[in-house]
Amino acid sequence: MLNRAIEKLLEIEKGNVGIKIFSTKDDTFFSWNSDMLVPLASAAKVAIGFSVACWVEEGLFQWDDIVPHICFNPNEDSKELYPHFQHRRSLALREAVEVMIACHDSYVANGLVNFCGGWEKVNKTIQSYSPTLYVTENPRANKNKGQLGQLFDVMLEIFQKYKENPLIWVPLINGLVRQQGMVDEIPSYLLNHMTGGLENVILDFGILGGFDNDPILFALGAIELPNRSDNQEADIKIYETLKLLYREYLSQ
Repeated sequence: MLNRAIEKLLEIEKGNVGIKIFSTKDDTFFSWNSDMLVPLASAAKVAIGFSVACWVEEGLFQWDDIVPHICFNPNEDSKELYPHFQHRRSLALREAVEVMIACHDSYVANGLVNFCGGWEKVNKTIQSYSPTLYVTENPRANKNKGQLGQLFDVMLEIFQKYKENPLIWVPLINGLVRQQGMVDEIPSYLLNHMTGGLENVILDFGILGGFDNDPILFALGAIELPNRSDNQEADIKIYETLKLLYREYLSQ
């Protein structure tokens, strides 16, 4: 089944594809073209949250620290996911990280990064783990990119650190759990992932399955695609690949 999932993504006819998968059941990796450089788009929010959690773990910040001057991007879905936050102009650091990830919110991300010391500070921490990753205030900027495999490595690090110290790492997991990005056949609580995309790019990476039941970690990406507003082939193949990975998870 795992081979079928991989083959499904490789069916994308126009564009370049990258894959990295880890089965926690038997500690096996599969990687195809995972050194492919990908525009991160909204996927950068996970890397930002990772940096903040590292600082909390080091004692540089506390999750209860207050992030001031918060505003929400009206083009994202915080009104639906966090209707009780809409009157707020400040958030606890843990809340800001969760909302940023759950809602792909670039406004919250910018306020959060400025509070914590700026974009170069964030990039210094990210690159100490994943040297090719670079994040920017504008998610569509050309410099906002990195290798798909190293983006996966950040997710794996988050998963492992959450298992070891959940009280520190839970705001990131809450964001992944809460965001919308449903796939038919997969219960929403078993697909804890982050999506990113541009007109010619699609990314999806995360944790598939129960945290206590040998989940599958994955990163799927395709670049140099035909305009996705007119050609949905890559989007469909990503969804079909996730369904096959889910069936693999159920069969374990």
